[in-house]
Amino acid sequence: MKAYRLHVQGIVQAVGFRPFVYRIAHENNLRGYVKNLGDAGVEIVVEGREEDIAAFLRDLREKLPPLARIEMIKKKELSPQGFDRFYIEKSSQGGEGGDSIIPPDIAICDDCLRELFDPTDKRYMYPFIVCTNCGPRFTIIEDLPYDRINTTMREFPMCDYCESEYKDPLNRRYHAEPVCCPVCGPSYRLYTNDGEEIIGDPLKRAAELIDKGYIVAIKGIGGIHLACDATNEEAVAELRRRTHRPQKPFAIMAKDVETVEEFAFLSPEELEELTSYRRPIITLRKKEPFPLPENLAPGLHTIGVMLPYAGTHYILFHWSRSKVYVMTSANYPGMPMVKDNDRAFEELRDVADYFLLHNRKILNRTDDSVIRFVNGRRAVIRRSRGFVPLPIEIPFNYRGLAVGAELLNAFGVAKNGKVYPSQYIGNTSKVEVLEFMGEAIEHFKRILRVNEFDLIVADLHPSYNTTKLAMEMANELNVEFLQVQHHYAHIASVMAERKLDEIIGIAVDGVGYGTDGHTWGGEVVYLSYEDVERLAHIDYYPLPGGDLASYYPLRALMGILSKVYSIDELEGIIERCCPKAIESLRYGKVEFNVVLTQLAKEVNTSYASSTGRVLDALSVLLNVAYRRHYEGEPAMKLESFAMRGKNDLKFEVPVDGELIRVEELFARALDVMDTASPADIAYSVHLALGRAFAETAIERAREFGVKNVGISGGVAFNELIVKTVRKIVEAAGLKFHTTHEVPRGDNGINVGQAFLGGLYLEGYLTKEDLML
Repeated sequence: MKAYRLHVQGIVQAVGFRPFVYRIAHENNLRGYVKNLGDAGVEIVVEGREEDIAAFLRDLREKLPPLARIEMIKKKELSPQGFDRFYIEKSSQGGEGGDSIIPPDIAICDDCLRELFDPTDKRYMYPFIVCTNCGPRFTIIEDLPYDRINTTMREFPMCDYCESEYKDPLNRRYHAEPVCCPVCGPSYRLYTNDGEEIIGDPLKRAAELIDKGYIVAIKGIGGIHLACDATNEEAVAELRRRTHRPQKPFAIMAKDVETVEEFAFLSPEELEELTSYRRPIITLRKKEPFPLPENLAPGLHTIGVMLPYAGTHYILFHWSRSKVYVMTSANYPGMPMVKDNDRAFEELRDVADYFLLHNRKILNRTDDSVIRFVNGRRAVIRRSRGFVPLPIEIPFNYRGLAVGAELLNAFGVAKNGKVYPSQYIGNTSKVEVLEFMGEAIEHFKRILRVNEFDLIVADLHPSYNTTKLAMEMANELNVEFLQVQHHYAHIASVMAERKLDEIIGIAVDGVGYGTDGHTWGGEVVYLSYEDVERLAHIDYYPLPGGDLASYYPLRALMGILSKVYSIDELEGIIERCCPKAIESLRYGKVEFNVVLTQLAKEVNTSYASSTGRVLDALSVLLNVAYRRHYEGEPAMKLESFAMRGKNDLKFEVPVDGELIRVEELFARALDVMDTASPADIAYSVHLALGRAFAETAIERAREFGVKNVGISGGVAFNELIVKTVRKIVEAAGLKFHTTHEVPRGDNGINVGQAFLGGLYLEGYLTKEDLML
């Protein structure tokens, strides 16, 4: 007779792990118990014959429930205690300082979906139907262990029927903490925007209202969405007007895969991701002619699509004539997603005609995740619902906080060789978003059992609110504070995910504060455990008005052209090639003349090496976009426009030592504007930029003896540029890398910050290395 105590870490709570252990223990004739621990780990004590215990351990590894994942088992031999059976013990509040975690929110499973539409089932048409294999997790948990009392479901005592399922180890709903039914669980109500309740089946009535062209605010798992009929162009236009989103693409939800295939192309990889338990938004290539209203995603060749992921969505489509809804986060630009009923009436009364709200609290708001496939590989744009709080491994064991960037923010908590990125936070230049970030940090500390930090890491930009918050926290907690350069962190995120020792990285984005005080964004960087060095970059060009150039890209165009042409020539070029761009300025021709003066006298002008601003500038020159209404708009529309191009005009970008001279690219484009199609010019510029970065990186890789070349930053979502870089790098016999789990843009920069923080704490790099 042998006895062992097992401490199991990984995704082992809220995934049916304990009933699984109960079953295999009985199948292998063992006695003892299994229980949840307060650190999200699981404790198992088994007694029996050695060979039965060995068989149990094999089953434990090989027959896991679909959502469970074991990362570590600590095994300790005990003296037999004489258990008479195997049972499931009540959870304990204590833990062993492990790093097991709860899983993310999971889309409704096939079993629950089948029951949802079975008229004989107790939960027929009940939108909150769940089991151990699906439903909300992260959005409802307040503390560990993951038991009902520690979730927002504690406000809904189970009826006898639900409790009998909940307590039966052989039932699919055993300890499914959100389990409920129409008798005992949450419920929906439908209201007018004046707060008057509408009598009748709330979901059926809401579907009818959407079909009639109304805008309905719908409370879901992670927050409130604004929904309307996506086939109704007037309803979409009205939603744009009310939300002050004149151009930003709307995410849409399609009833099923067959519906998606009516208006978008789906590769096998995209289909797999679209139907995964994460159910993210996937940006898919539109079919032409596009059968849905163009104002869903104006000027883009892609459309963001997701499938239903909760019973609510399936029931709405069941009652609806429309097979496609706009399903966009309920918030004004830059503000947090609305999640509470009272705030919904306060903030959305002028937006929504009706409110479909339930009475279960959303503890942790979580936006939909967004993914794009670039060159056939997954690129995460926004990592949130379905991913969070799953970690990313790093090779450094310390407790740290990486606060991320200013825009598209997510922070990361480092613990035991992992980084736990937060849900999407948003634009932290807004006070309300910064407050949300502070609340989310406290929640992560609680569920990860991190009471203190060894290090807090922030961006180098001195004016970022995240940097100021990190500095304040470090002072208040008496914790060491580290700032790291933005693009070093982008490349470090590639090193972290791909588990590399060194890399030549291409960091391409819109804005990053450089170590010399200029705006970076087109960099070739060497990064290893022992060194970080900026090797080459786009040659600085003027940005008259500084940050204004990101909103009015004509300013960036004029700055770049001023390196090649005189002020008089510049004025004539703009008036001839893109006169509407002058009208797009807030003060029209008067402002245009002021910008010319700024360039001539170098007044109120910053300098940049930003790839994003280069693409923005070209979008103006080719009359594709004149204003930025949302992050990345001109460059995104330029990429869509370039996809129409067919001929590579073989533009070259001169590289002079460390400097990539993009101004010559614009001069070449101007030379052929009367003879070549604008789409071919846009296509050729993308390829030329990709070639310049790739060839520069290859040259430096050979110089440093490095086999790995990677790319990161917001421009790393660009299909044409990434495809070009990858093709040239691999043809040169080098390994090409980018991230597939960590977002390539600023939403993933916290992972790179945490990685660099580890390099610093381990003594590989100094503060001066990361800042100067």
